Amino acid sequence: MNPRRIVLSLVAGLASTLLLGACGSSNGTGTDNAAPAASDPAISTPVASPPSTSAGASATAGTGSDGGTTTTAVTAKAMNGLGNVVTDNNGMTLYRFDKDEPSPSKWTCKGACTMTWIPVIVQDSVRTSGVEKSLLGTVHRSGLKQLTLAGWPLYRYIGDTAAGQVNGQGKDGEWYAIAPSGQKSATTG
Repeated sequence: MNPRRIVLSLVAGLASTLLLGACGSSNGTGTDNAAPAASDPAISTPVASPPSTSAGASATAGTGSDGGTTTTAVTAKAMNGLGNVVTDNNGMTLYRFDKDEPSPSKWTCKGACTMTWIPVIVQDSVRTSGVEKSLLGTVHRSGLKQLTLAGWPLYRYIGDTAAGQVNGQGKDGEWYAIAPSGQKSATTG
């Protein structure tokens, strides 16, 4: 078996394990059942500073059921009619949910919601361009770390199928592309 196939098999196995492990692990309150009792999983923690070189970093995508999609970078990009919005390392628009809470960070999108609005998961460091690093953090989600901006948990919309799309903007009057400040982007678009 060549090395590339081995790596792809390992990534697929890891993604399956994470998705299966996430099934049934949420207690429905937006907090992590597996978190130790002494810690508060709803408290946002800063994201570690990235190493000085990050060439070759890439994202692995999983979908739904709290499995999330992994990103290594966030960038501010101008979107027609919306001003600057934040995108991931693949250029996909990131969103915030009005029912979530920024202080302390708490997610409320769970179960079927995460099949449409995919949590943005980070491993350690996140590169930034046009987004203030001090505004980034994480909130615990089913044993993973969901990226936050100004306290707001971040998501990708399943209806955005290509970089630069903002099909989730204003959905149900609760979902908005997030601006680099953490505020909702303009409501037109």
